[in-house]
Amino acid sequence: MRFFCRLLFAGLLTIPCTVRAQEKPDADFQQRFQLPVKKAAAAIKIDGLLDEADWQQAPPSSPFWRKYPSDHVRPKKQTEVKVAYDDQFLYFAFVAWDDGKRVAQSLKRDGGHELNDAVGIILDPINQRTSGFYFVLNAYNAQSDDQLNGGSGQLTYSWDNKWYSATHQYPDRWTAEVAIPFKTLRYTADKLQWGINFLRSDLSNNEYSTWTEMPVNFKAIDLGYTGVLNWDQQPPVASGNIAFIPYVTGEAASNREDSISTKAKGNAGFDAKVALSSSMNLDLTVNPDFSQVEVDQQVTNLTRFNIFFPERRTFFLENADLFADFGIPPIRPFYSRRIGLDNNGNRIPILFGARLSGNLSKRTRIGVMNMQTGRKGDFAGQNYSALSINQSVLKRSVVRGYFLNEEGFLTNTEKANDPLKKFSRNAGMDFNYSNLKGTWNAWGAFHKSYKPGLNGRNHYADIGGMYSSRALSITVDADDVGENYYTDMGFVERISNYDAVRDTSIRVGFKQIFNEIVYRILPNNGRISQHNIQLTNFYVLNPNNSFNEFSQQLRYQMQFQNTAGIEVLGDLNHLHLLYPISFTGEQPLPSGHYRWGTAGITYSSDIRKLFTYTMGVQGGSFYNGNFKQASAQISLRKQPRYNLALRAEYDKLEFPAPYGNTELFLIAPRVEISFATNLFWTTFVQYNTQANNFNINSRFQWRYKPMSDIFLVYTDNYFSTPFFSNKNRALVFKMNYWLNL
Repeated sequence: MRFFCRLLFAGLLTIPCTVRAQEKPDADFQQRFQLPVKKAAAAIKIDGLLDEADWQQAPPSSPFWRKYPSDHVRPKKQTEVKVAYDDQFLYFAFVAWDDGKRVAQSLKRDGGHELNDAVGIILDPINQRTSGFYFVLNAYNAQSDDQLNGGSGQLTYSWDNKWYSATHQYPDRWTAEVAIPFKTLRYTADKLQWGINFLRSDLSNNEYSTWTEMPVNFKAIDLGYTGVLNWDQQPPVASGNIAFIPYVTGEAASNREDSISTKAKGNAGFDAKVALSSSMNLDLTVNPDFSQVEVDQQVTNLTRFNIFFPERRTFFLENADLFADFGIPPIRPFYSRRIGLDNNGNRIPILFGARLSGNLSKRTRIGVMNMQTGRKGDFAGQNYSALSINQSVLKRSVVRGYFLNEEGFLTNTEKANDPLKKFSRNAGMDFNYSNLKGTWNAWGAFHKSYKPGLNGRNHYADIGGMYSSRALSITVDADDVGENYYTDMGFVERISNYDAVRDTSIRVGFKQIFNEIVYRILPNNGRISQHNIQLTNFYVLNPNNSFNEFSQQLRYQMQFQNTAGIEVLGDLNHLHLLYPISFTGEQPLPSGHYRWGTAGITYSSDIRKLFTYTMGVQGGSFYNGNFKQASAQISLRKQPRYNLALRAEYDKLEFPAPYGNTELFLIAPRVEISFATNLFWTTFVQYNTQANNFNINSRFQWRYKPMSDIFLVYTDNYFSTPFFSNKNRALVFKMNYWLNL
């Protein structure tokens, strides 16, 4: 660790001392952006018309500021917001002025704001700038929602809850009404000031604006730049907040790969959400079913390690950051996809589970989870337990601790054959520092794992820092992972190294250093809105501090005012390959030192057009051979109801004899039809020669009531070679109903 601390310190010294002078005073930031909320005198009808007397009397927000492509000026078209409430709902009214030309990619839920004319609500009910909610509505009333962690995380729109909205179109503006049930939010009733901000995307002018004044280098969802929603009295306490969500399914399936003929079966189970308080939620599940969840998007993997796929299952998503955000993205001690899925993504039955999460106090968040899976074939039943505590400190920093425990229900023979499967335990602490503006960040972590009979080199340590200004961002991070650091409930990208000669994987600890410098140029006028120059260095050492890997990438991005863009990149790589590897299925490349470099260019068209595309080429050397790649993403839409997309990638690898050559194809067309904001049909096909798989997935969804759905899903899998040799197929019907008790 001393070695890494020295390197980290040296990296931080590269930050110019003058950048401290660029940080604005922020003590009175929220005082500049205040919005009062008063109780409505009469019922508000959610129809998008804004004709109620309460809207006429409510004070409007102050004018919005432009956030992108440049900041500190007013947008070309303004937005106005008003707020009200009653005993059940928090209401919002938007007036979005424009030129009548509106872009909507789809009517489907969770399309977000980036590719749509839309408005968004950023809510931080605790007003600690560490967690919150994001609600988005496009101009045609398609909803999106998500939870915010620290305010600057990546939006996935994987969290769904019940709220109501409507929009109305005019020649020079569109209006929206939103009603968010207090039961949907997590808050403390004695808090009279909530953090709040609003986002507007105006694609006709290629502008994003926010209510508060935000620097262009921060995401619009960053909670460090919220204003204040001032309550005239304590917000209502949501009472009797219990949601019961039963489901039934029917399925007809066959599996020719395992010689299983077509069989029909039914199933039933339920989820439940119990609000123990306005800020604490208990989730329960019995025999959950995730058949309606879309399959993973297949990718071509030219690395030596496994790919991280995001969680899509609803039960694991609320307050997911309490468990999932320990460590850094390539090293996560908790990865919920380990529960109920094997290493190939096949489902393992979950018998039942419970999860308690929320705010124990204004500055303390907790998460407690227990899940029980059943046996499937040679995969033994497991019990998964997790405990997490987040304590806010200083103005915007967090100290976090966790404990994980996985117990295997093994037979005596299984215990004797593989003692390591008896249990797996992890514990650790993280500290994440952020100043109030979010311009300075630092973090440190120390974790340990515990397995039967293993001692020593069972740790993971991390230390890093980041500075971000309008023009310059610098990140430095250093990690040390021992070879005995096991994460049976988690994901570590590079600890398992495959030996293609012995057909086995060997665990090898590693130390890594990552640094990245991004420099932005923001022209005040002209056709170009932004230049980005990015230099990334990644250095890996073996446990004995000998060299393992170094990669360096230089990337240049140019964004035009019309949303089109060009990206040029080049990278250099030096690798000491520890174990033989094959990319062609022929004789593996031997261990040893390899040096190679690649370069590429990508062009993306105007995203506002009905026909859009992104095309790129890349090539160069690869290990001791050559590499060529061509990729394209094409979309044709008739907004807002029809969308046809095609994603394709071609890779050609050529190695000297006797290591072989190969051509890899990935072709993935997708068709989406939005009949209405509650009726959808989506079909996509994935042809992947690397995975030897041809997949068809077609899903019909009818949201017959808010958060209540009927699904009809058809899925069919074939070997890509020989083509149309069927693996398995299934037709599934599912119906669930969200019942508030």
